[in-house]
Amino acid sequence: MIKFLDLHKINERFRTQLDARFKEVLDSGWYIRGRQDELFEKHFATYTGAQHCIGVANGLDALNIIIKAYGFGPGDEIIVPANTYIATILAVSANGCTPVLVEPDIRTYNIHPDLIEAKITPRTKAIMVVHLYGQAVQMQKIWELAQKYHLKIIEDAAQAHGAEYQGRKTGNLGDAAGFSFYPGKNLGCLGDGGCVTTNDAALAAKVRALANYGSDRKYHHIYKGINSRLDELQAAFLDVKLPYLDADNARRREIAAFYRSHICNPRITLPQTYDEKSHVWHVFAVRVQNRAAFQKYLEDNGIQTVIHYPTPPHKQEAYREWAAHSFPVSETIHREIISIPISPVLTDEEVRETVHLLNAWK
Repeated sequence: MIKFLDLHKINERFRTQLDARFKEVLDSGWYIRGRQDELFEKHFATYTGAQHCIGVANGLDALNIIIKAYGFGPGDEIIVPANTYIATILAVSANGCTPVLVEPDIRTYNIHPDLIEAKITPRTKAIMVVHLYGQAVQMQKIWELAQKYHLKIIEDAAQAHGAEYQGRKTGNLGDAAGFSFYPGKNLGCLGDGGCVTTNDAALAAKVRALANYGSDRKYHHIYKGINSRLDELQAAFLDVKLPYLDADNARRREIAAFYRSHICNPRITLPQTYDEKSHVWHVFAVRVQNRAAFQKYLEDNGIQTVIHYPTPPHKQEAYREWAAHSFPVSETIHREIISIPISPVLTDEEVRETVHLLNAWK
């Protein structure tokens, strides 16, 4: 079986360093917001080019806290892509804001910059972009809209660690960004984890306090906060893996390039990208019309696949109030999309076998 993602094999490469950091954390007797957290926050901020990084418990919390820190709430609207994982929209709803959905560009699957302005109203406070599947959103027009209408830009960068747009990395393309370090991400920990990056010092201080029970110092609470902190152990593991992220992304790009140049089955629609550095290929998502048959064919032939994602947010029971709404481009993507194996530990032989089987599908 060619696994979709072999997490054991990915992390086994770092076993000696992970073991050493585990011992360091264990021996320190300090397990929350200590030296390891400080080191990783410093190093990840430097990596993204942002001035501040605040570790939190997961990617959803990162987005939730950013919105909370800006003070957005009931009556406020936040523009979000219709084609995304539900966490993006959950963060908006959790703060009492109204998510305003915008269709994606069918070529990149990211929010379509040309469709945003028509959805802006006097109640709009922010545009939340999602660098979906690992590809940075084309930001130029979005920057212009944000300036024109005095809007904040929030990045959901959960899938795009290291992707670039115009020489700047995700996490440094808006006013604030939320990252996830879920184990399957390009930079993943060995549990849950996330962070917020920003160049706004005041926002960073508020995010840090909100994530720590609203406290700016022990037993002094200035906000109605939550408990969302990146623990020392996960921070230590992430700090071990961060120096290898660019090399891992380069391997993903190499595999993606091979797929895109060698998969030549007319029944399979390949993903597109506008610039090599813009995409870090968190997943390699193709589209097919008969997805169930395609997935079974690959499974029968030893290729594991995953569907990212089978049901669009506006068709989920949690958002039943949108049941009558139609977003046909998003619905097409969610109906046809399927992700094939891609990871830095996939072998050339496995890549070639995957291509052979895709080309042989009839």
